[in-house]
Amino acid sequence: MKTFMLRKEDVSTKWFIIDAEGKNLGRVASKAAHILRGKHKVTYTPHVNCGDAVIIINASKVNLTGDKLKKKVYYNHSGYPGGLRERTAEVMKEKYPVEMVERAVKGMLPKNTLGRDMFRNLYVYADENHKHSAQKPEKIEL
Repeated sequence: MKTFMLRKEDVSTKWFIIDAEGKNLGRVASKAAHILRGKHKVTYTPHVNCGDAVIIINASKVNLTGDKLKKKVYYNHSGYPGGLRERTAEVMKEKYPVEMVERAVKGMLPKNTLGRDMFRNLYVYADENHKHSAQKPEKIEL
């Protein structure tokens, strides 16, 4: 029996929506990464972007457990000497909730061109309003 391998021409994309309100950040991110990779499908093929599109709403209301709000630190570097910028999770949640969720999901995707291609199918919004109602996204419960 031959192993089935999906071709990129045969991929069909569905849209899913995840409400992050009151949910833990890691659980939301891992579910989103699972769908973006396409591992929920029986036709999963590791070397093809066979995943679906994911919309995450209410990113500003995501939950962080323990002392992560005070102790978790996000780093950025400008490339110049002394250009390291540090922000705590509390600041990120308050001012940049979309970036915080995007970073969590991106860290769970492959670190190559395929992973970057999968990341383009992620749409994160700070509140419940989104502009993808025409795609008829299917709601997913965690």
